[in-house]
Amino acid sequence: MRISHKYLRYGLVLWMTGLISVLVVTSFFGARNLAIMILGLALVAVLFAWHRTRLRNRQLYQQLHYPDNRLSSHERLRYDRSEQRFRALLESLPRVAVQGYDRKRRVIYWNAASTQLYGYMPDEVMGCRFEELIIPKGMRESVIRAHQSWINEGVEIPASEMELVHKSGRNVAVFSHHVMLGQHTNNPLMFCVDVDLSVQKQAHRDLEFIRRYDPLTLLPNRAAFIAELNRLIEDEDRHRAPLAVLFIDIENFSEINDSLGYEQGNHLLTQVAERLSQNSYTSDLLARFGNDEFIMACTHLDSRRHALQLIDRVNSMFELPFLLDGKSHHITVSQGISLFPDNGEDAQSLVYAANVARNRARMPGESRFQIFSHEFHRDLIYQHELLKRLENAIDQQELALHFQPQISRSGRIESMEALLRWFPAEGGMISPAEFIPLAERFGLMGSLGNWAIEALCRQQASWKAQGLHGYRVDINLSGEHLRTTIMLEQLEKTMQRYQLSMRDIGIEITENVLVQADEAVKNHLQTLYHRGMKIAIDDFGTGYSSLAYLKQFPVTSLKIDRTFVMDSPQSLQDRAILAGIVFIGHRLGLEVIAEGVETSEQLELVQELNVDLVQGFYFFRSMRAERITPLLETQPLFRGRQNASHKK
Repeated sequence: MRISHKYLRYGLVLWMTGLISVLVVTSFFGARNLAIMILGLALVAVLFAWHRTRLRNRQLYQQLHYPDNRLSSHERLRYDRSEQRFRALLESLPRVAVQGYDRKRRVIYWNAASTQLYGYMPDEVMGCRFEELIIPKGMRESVIRAHQSWINEGVEIPASEMELVHKSGRNVAVFSHHVMLGQHTNNPLMFCVDVDLSVQKQAHRDLEFIRRYDPLTLLPNRAAFIAELNRLIEDEDRHRAPLAVLFIDIENFSEINDSLGYEQGNHLLTQVAERLSQNSYTSDLLARFGNDEFIMACTHLDSRRHALQLIDRVNSMFELPFLLDGKSHHITVSQGISLFPDNGEDAQSLVYAANVARNRARMPGESRFQIFSHEFHRDLIYQHELLKRLENAIDQQELALHFQPQISRSGRIESMEALLRWFPAEGGMISPAEFIPLAERFGLMGSLGNWAIEALCRQQASWKAQGLHGYRVDINLSGEHLRTTIMLEQLEKTMQRYQLSMRDIGIEITENVLVQADEAVKNHLQTLYHRGMKIAIDDFGTGYSSLAYLKQFPVTSLKIDRTFVMDSPQSLQDRAILAGIVFIGHRLGLEVIAEGVETSEQLELVQELNVDLVQGFYFFRSMRAERITPLLETQPLFRGRQNASHKK
């Protein structure tokens, strides 16, 4: 029996329509949505199979209604093979679940991909209504109405993403498209083509987790904390209830990483997160804010006193040691607190204020916790402005070296200490006690040290050119300067350039800096010592508790800290300490210098103890080089109270 050309044209149109739909869908969505591409190909295959089956069914219909045109055995064989190919095609579609339903929504077809996606075997579902199998209870009525509307009114069910139900009860994310065959007959068949989106959905959930949570501690991250705190503030703002933001910083965390390794450092962070979580209220917000930083938001505070109780609660969490690498380690934290609404009306302002308070708590001499105050903020702004001015001080020629003489027992100027001074163009002198810690915190000690070395060597060379020989000038080197040997190497190069000897320049270092210096720095100091450079321990008696380093390290002089000199005439304890330092220094063959001598009583005492050199306001304040030069030229003797002009 021949097939009409009309049906061939109709099939060709279907093929072209399906192909164009694939191309349009693919070009619109791109390769980012592989599921859409697969679904498009599956629809083309279904349309093709539908068309072939429709032709065969029409032939059967004609045979049934027109007995003269019965199917031959050859045509029936072709019809059976076509149906087998149709089923084989549906079974072979990868990751595309195809189900067929009759007019009453009973399952008539269920391919292998449907079994893999929904967990039901074909013999379990045949004849069952699909809404009782894979449709969630809350969707069943709407799905039934949509199916009936398509059959009765021709309203198609649109393709969409949806959450269906697996046999086990878990949700299954799919992209579902529907095809109705024989819509205008007495037995319409609906085929559902579902593409599994589980991989894409899981990837989306993983991406969302990474976006909102810290993968190490599993706590919310900074962005999630800010968003949630703003939401909480909006709720609290309706009642203006107090709220506290607590910034927590693990002290010396980098040392743990350096000594025990990053794995143990991460282990510490997870332990800290667990303790904070276990000791937090359900209404509290907790997040990991940075490398070694955590942040909490606590509600239901009645007063500022309760904020202090919050600090005590956090401190109690760190009283017990943490187990790292099989050993117990005690950890301390710095804490900063800000209060809503006193210190800010939004999350960013409160976090900023808590961070300012935390930074204040980390400063030397401060408590390990601070509650934000506007005074902190003013100090921060002042320090920021001061830092910007200090960065430009060298270029603006605002720095200067002053020199304070050291007087020998014979009354002559024996040596001097070079002291850095800053005279801004606007305003008076800024104390070294103010700008040196700022330079140490923000990495400016290198440039200040280089400037001071250059200025010192240039001035010493000038004095030597004037015939003023034999006066050593000492320069202070801080811990920042001696982290490496770079500053010592710079000092040597500059001395060589100005043709200075090792006896022209000396170094002053505090006890702690010398003890904590690495081996390369100690070896370099040892080399300078053997070449004749004077190396003095500054502020002796206030730092390292052991005296063993005096015989281990290259030291030529001890400078007794001014705190022992200040009260020595009245305090027997200070006098005993002073005498002990002088005795030990002399027995070790070291030069002993008393600094901070301001009264005749102090001078008389240190002279009785046979201190080698005296430095202090009693003789001279620090002075510019042009005021020191006449003293070096005339070399007067200084034995008692001298001209008051020297002390101004």
